Amino acid sequence: MKGLIETLRNIYKIEDLRNRILITLGFIAIYRLGSYVVLPGVNPDELSSTASQSGLTGLLDMFSGGAFSRASIFALGIMPYISASIVIQLLGMAIPYFQKLQKSGESGRRKINQITRLLTILITFGQAPGYIATQIPAAAIIGNPAFFNISTTIILTTGTLFVMWLGEKITDKGIGNGISILIMIGIIANLPFAFVAEFFSRLEEQGGGLVVFLVEMVFLLLIIAVTILLVQGTRRVPMQIAKRIIGNKQYGGVRQFIPLKVNAAGVMPIIFAQAIMFVPMTLAGFAESSALQGFMAAFTDFTGFWYNFVFFVTIIMFTYFYTAITVNPNQMAEEMKRQGGFIPGVKPGRQTAEFLDNIMSRITLPGLYF
Repeated sequence: MKGLIETLRNIYKIEDLRNRILITLGFIAIYRLGSYVVLPGVNPDELSSTASQSGLTGLLDMFSGGAFSRASIFALGIMPYISASIVIQLLGMAIPYFQKLQKSGESGRRKINQITRLLTILITFGQAPGYIATQIPAAAIIGNPAFFNISTTIILTTGTLFVMWLGEKITDKGIGNGISILIMIGIIANLPFAFVAEFFSRLEEQGGGLVVFLVEMVFLLLIIAVTILLVQGTRRVPMQIAKRIIGNKQYGGVRQFIPLKVNAAGVMPIIFAQAIMFVPMTLAGFAESSALQGFMAAFTDFTGFWYNFVFFVTIIMFTYFYTAITVNPNQMAEEMKRQGGFIPGVKPGRQTAEFLDNIMSRITLPGLYF
């Protein structure tokens, strides 16, 4: 505890770091306030009486910090931008134009960001009418429905772009990883209320309910600690830079390390897998055959064997898939060869790419199990 207080004091003494933290907190506050601003022309009372918190709706509402169910101007949140980013990454694996941009340095990165923003606008324009049709009942609409649909589509698109801008500003002027921070804030927005509800429910139990609550908190802290260790964990691959002598100066000849993350895919495979697992629930609602409904029901029971087994396999598949998208051994091998670097005992080029790919396959396994 003493070390934590000392660390906070040191952070406060560094002016640049202090300003970045305050800027980040300010942008987060704007994001949370915006999630409570209801769309113009919507009656919140009619909306709250028909809101659904189950299935895929509940998942989307969790990632948006409750803005989805409240019909907020940030209802679609940052997810359209995430979808656009994934599409661009997939195109980078298949289309030479995007592969060229990825290798063009800073100019290529700016071009990719511009294309991602334009694709985000298109995706949001496509999702907004669907959100209006499925989440906002006719009784909650005030005024002309046609004008409401047009104006709401524009507002939802603008809200998503504003959230994307907040994430980029947190990355540039805040503590970094702005998009990930906004996703995290949306997920943990209701965590304090969950703690309070759990505390009072345990308090009402007879015979050690408070002790159970304390044990739950200890396990939660352990899970957070192990998660941080896994996220920060890397496999350091030694790399040697060839020695070059230009004039009277020597360049290279120093051993460095390539940090390969144990959990390169992050939480994205779980997000994808969870979305896929809601498909049987949707199909079960449309199935007319009782036999088909019974078959689908086996995959909709959160406590059942088949649901958890399929969920587990789906996470494994998406972990390797997303890792293959985010980590490109061929590109890493080409950059090393261009810079005159090599891994001791491994030939540059194709063998280096295969060596890095084998390492990533092995260290990804404990990450996906966790």
